[in-house]
Amino acid sequence: MKVLKSNTYLTSGTDWYKPVLAGAGTLQHFIFNKSVYSEYMRILKMLQVDDYAEFLNCFIEKGLKTYGHYWKYADICTTLLGLSKKLQPRSYLEIGVRRGRSMAMLASQCPSTTIVGFDMWQQNYAGMENPGPQFVKTEIQHLGHTGTLELISGNSHNTVPAYLDENQNMYFDFITVDGDHTEKGAALDLETVLPRLAIGGVIIFDDIVHPKHPYLIDVWNSTVKNKKDLSTFEFTELGYGVAFGIKIS
Repeated sequence: MKVLKSNTYLTSGTDWYKPVLAGAGTLQHFIFNKSVYSEYMRILKMLQVDDYAEFLNCFIEKGLKTYGHYWKYADICTTLLGLSKKLQPRSYLEIGVRRGRSMAMLASQCPSTTIVGFDMWQQNYAGMENPGPQFVKTEIQHLGHTGTLELISGNSHNTVPAYLDENQNMYFDFITVDGDHTEKGAALDLETVLPRLAIGGVIIFDDIVHPKHPYLIDVWNSTVKNKKDLSTFEFTELGYGVAFGIKIS
């Protein structure tokens, strides 16, 4: 990943500050950008359309038409798109792949990124079709992704720890947690992956103000936001909300 560091002070023997040059207060501005929204809609149209994708396109078009450059909206996809475009992660772990929409945002900006995704591929999850891993691979390849893509089936509470045990030296530049939406399950997923977030890396957590899962923002606050080595940002104004944190030390 293109880590935002200063080689001068890191090698001068006077490392008074933490090594990462940008926290969440800076990085949020790379999400709220008309060019990001335009790119988002373009990528959605390259993927196989479903009802939710059509809704998102209409929602964003209406927001931009009504409020212009003043409009601010963020979700898991705009966050991944804007931040990966700026930071260029080389490795990405995602819990909760489903149709691969969020994964596609990162893959479109970082075609050589190593990606590993975990999902149970439950049919009609959240009332929408869940076509399976081969569908996702086709979608990601269609966007020009040339890096390694590994999709692992099963319960993330078993498969993710097993994968990390088998790859004990692997750290990730970006991690998305969007799987088990129960209070205990979401917290467990976050706790499992946080130790493998690289310095300068970003963790993203979806649905923090989803009306069916109002406790998720509390999970984020207690599991991630209170950590001193992470700088965080939460968007709660519209939609289902999203949060991200960057590991600053």
